[in-house]
Amino acid sequence: MGGHVHRALADDDRLRITDVIVPPELVDATQARLQGQARVVGKVGDIDTPLDFALECAGHQAVTGTVPQFLTRGVDVIVASVGALSQDGLVEALEAAALQGGAQLTLVPGAVAGIDALAAARQQGLESVEYIGRKAPAGWRGTAAEQKLDLDALAEPTVFFEGTAREAAALYPKNANVAAMVGLAGIGLDRTRVTLVADPSAQRNNHRIIARGEFGDLDIQTAGVTLPDNPKTSMLAALSIVRAVRNRVAGVVI
Repeated sequence: MGGHVHRALADDDRLRITDVIVPPELVDATQARLQGQARVVGKVGDIDTPLDFALECAGHQAVTGTVPQFLTRGVDVIVASVGALSQDGLVEALEAAALQGGAQLTLVPGAVAGIDALAAARQQGLESVEYIGRKAPAGWRGTAAEQKLDLDALAEPTVFFEGTAREAAALYPKNANVAAMVGLAGIGLDRTRVTLVADPSAQRNNHRIIARGEFGDLDIQTAGVTLPDNPKTSMLAALSIVRAVRNRVAGVVI
């Protein structure tokens, strides 16, 4: 994800990526791979240049460990690993860090459409929100789904998880960031119902949001192509990050 976003932004003359943070043991290899395009460091404290904002696309551990450090330093942060916010108390902790530093935390919609409408509908009150995630079996490899299903032997669509958005995001952190985003944007992590499906006929990562409330009804479906080197991640998720970054320097923001 990080590599895809970096390449997409490399030729944008309105932006300059100055520093990249990776685990300390990966600093040298990452520096060699970037070939001087940015300085690679192992912790926030190693960055001594002024920053306009930071972008997280490194996973849940980065959200809990690195993001608060930027916020308290007064650096705005765009977060991609929204599923991390399913942890009890983390949203409140990040908000407190942002207020302490006078910074702002932005959550990207990721691979799903309709988050803007869902968040708008919440202002008048929502009655129910449901999210259904459907991917090919390969998209669920390396997750808890393997403990419930023989992914290589599936002959028909199979539901392997039903529960809340908080539970889904915690159990499937690399696959269910969308579930957390839907929960946070709408009726809450514990009231949003989630169904996850392994479907051998699925050619794309399919997401569906169904919501009802005083605003009316919402039913939005997205079928996203995956990143070429990562079947767990929709290309739209990476593009959502690129859009959020470019909005930071755009004259007109959509």
